[in-house]
Amino acid sequence: MWELLQDCWKSIPHEADGHFITILDLCYSRGEDPHDVEDIWRAISDLVKVMEYNSSLNRFTGYTPIGIHTAEQLNADPVVLASRKQKNSVLLYYFPLSVEPSVHLSMTPHGDRHPSMLTCSAYKFYPKQIRVTWLRNGQEVPSNMTSSEELANGDWHYQIHSYLEYTPTPGEKISCMVEHTSFTEPKILHWDMSLPESERSKIAIGASGLVLGVVFAVAGLLYYNRRKTTGMELVPTSHPSQ
Repeated sequence: MWELLQDCWKSIPHEADGHFITILDLCYSRGEDPHDVEDIWRAISDLVKVMEYNSSLNRFTGYTPIGIHTAEQLNADPVVLASRKQKNSVLLYYFPLSVEPSVHLSMTPHGDRHPSMLTCSAYKFYPKQIRVTWLRNGQEVPSNMTSSEELANGDWHYQIHSYLEYTPTPGEKISCMVEHTSFTEPKILHWDMSLPESERSKIAIGASGLVLGVVFAVAGLLYYNRRKTTGMELVPTSHPSQ
């Protein structure tokens, strides 16, 4: 099934002699092969398709009397056909054969009685073939303990999300390894065992408050002792005369 590539879509509307004419320039992908692209040029007048060009056939086809006549003239001109075919070759030349994914690792807490969920996500990559593996202390986690979800973005790019239930264990090292043809070597992300930024901020604020409280308490105590000392006066002691 052909899929429309959004980046190649162009629509040029204009009016001529009281008629509303639209020129569409579309390109479609059949799927996995980036060179399996079909370029469709289409002329529409007052919502009626007049003529189109198909790069797979390298031919123009007319659908109205004037469209049929024009298509016959264009098909008889080798320069026009060569120009249209060259346009499609330029499109394929500049389309990247691989796009490197953006990889992220995150955690979703599920409460005290349930393990948390680690998510390893790869976004906007091409081609579709990709491998996401979980590692525990450097050893691959069996696939039956993980789950994955692949999605097509609709613009020749893909995304994938892999999930792993996670219960924090002291000394344990959890990593996500992503393998893709755009990488010269696998990309490995290590899960940071430290608390999320929001929790670290709460602790930092609490600790700062505690430190400030202690500082003020000590300062107050020193001030009080100093006032008490400086406020003392020496009173002479009288001894009974002998």
